[in-house]
Amino acid sequence: MAKSAAATKTEDRVKLARTTLLEGVGREIAESFPGLTRLAGQIVAALYISDGPLSMDELSRELGRSKSNIFANLRGLEAAGIVTRQREAGARHDSFALRGKYPDVVVGAYVSRLRRVVIDKVQLSSKALDLLGDDDTEEARALRSKLRDLKAKYERFAMLFENVIPGADGPIDLEALLDVVPMDTVLSLASAARQALGLGEKKK
Repeated sequence: MAKSAAATKTEDRVKLARTTLLEGVGREIAESFPGLTRLAGQIVAALYISDGPLSMDELSRELGRSKSNIFANLRGLEAAGIVTRQREAGARHDSFALRGKYPDVVVGAYVSRLRRVVIDKVQLSSKALDLLGDDDTEEARALRSKLRDLKAKYERFAMLFENVIPGADGPIDLEALLDVVPMDTVLSLASAARQALGLGEKKK
């Protein structure tokens, strides 16, 4: 029995909406995480809109890509802490799911990455200062000053991470965070941030 025009139109709209989401999340992931591709982001979107975990075969069919490409990107997503694999009792193959809700899982992975970058730069600055030792040449003094400034900056960033999102490793629910922070506090912080960045007050 042929589909009605209305059914076909609905099907087209759903397909277009799904494709738009897949492409948008694909760009988001590729731009936010070095080493991850648009396909990795499309996998994230596919897992988000799925009713449950998906196998590599299912992801391959859903996204129209080879299983080898799917597998390579799943490994990258696992390493980033965004995707987890599991195997149901009696199943022959692994299935994959987001490590937490979307976008919470992506926010958490991004914050974890930033935290690692900050800690690494504190350690790097400290190591370079140790290597300078007590060298008192003009060149050494100039470099020491730069390194101390850099270390102090990253130590402040580390303090911010530790006090605002302490020890977070995994999905971060920003909605829950906003729910427990009074709106006046949020607006005051936003105003202070805009001033510090030279953006002026936001027009109402």
